[in-house]
Amino acid sequence: MEDEKIKCEKKSYFFSRYIGTQVLELRRFKSDQILMYLTGVSLFSLGAKCFIISQLGTDPLDVLIISIDKMLALGMGICSAIVSLFFLTWWMLWNKKYPPISPFITTTLTGLLIDLWSVLGLGEYLTARMNEYSLLAIGLMLCAYSSALIIMSGIGIRIMDLVVLTMVSRWGWSFTKAKMIIEIGIFSAGWLLGGPFGVGTIAFLLVIGPLIHPFMNLNAKRFSLKNYGLTRAASAY
Repeated sequence: MEDEKIKCEKKSYFFSRYIGTQVLELRRFKSDQILMYLTGVSLFSLGAKCFIISQLGTDPLDVLIISIDKMLALGMGICSAIVSLFFLTWWMLWNKKYPPISPFITTTLTGLLIDLWSVLGLGEYLTARMNEYSLLAIGLMLCAYSSALIIMSGIGIRIMDLVVLTMVSRWGWSFTKAKMIIEIGIFSAGWLLGGPFGVGTIAFLLVIGPLIHPFMNLNAKRFSLKNYGLTRAASAY
């Protein structure tokens, strides 16, 4: 009994130390990285909100999050955190080590911002002034551009991409193949649980990915933004 108590205390100590290390690591980021990251997350949440209020379907991860919110009625922020914890646990068990916390922060913060836009009445304001296809087009552009900013910041990574990167390293799959399988699985689970599906879901899968790299080039050449993401991704994962 005493041995079990010591083991639990050791696990708690190592976990607390890990969280502390992760928090300290966040403090090392430069101001332009943090600005790119926060701008990216904010724009992505706006794009996701445009998808949702267009009622033409949304991205696969939000299909799952919305379906969970319909059942639990806890808000997008908390339901995003639940999905994040599921993927982080999956990654941790598969890799036998603690995961980075930045994906949890990114996904949860995005969900909380979507809740904020709802409280501020942004959905009603936009639907009164634009049709559903205009909202879908704006959502696509915002999500693609914001994804480029988040990647370039070197801080955040989408929660599902952690699992995708493990699939690539373990099974030798291409990133595109692994990502497509994960996103189809996430969408299928969300749709079966009652999440929204439409042309917007298909558009997200087909349009967002190809636009990210051109937007990254635009940011680097036109706005002279430094790309911290490629170097950090190569060393961290």
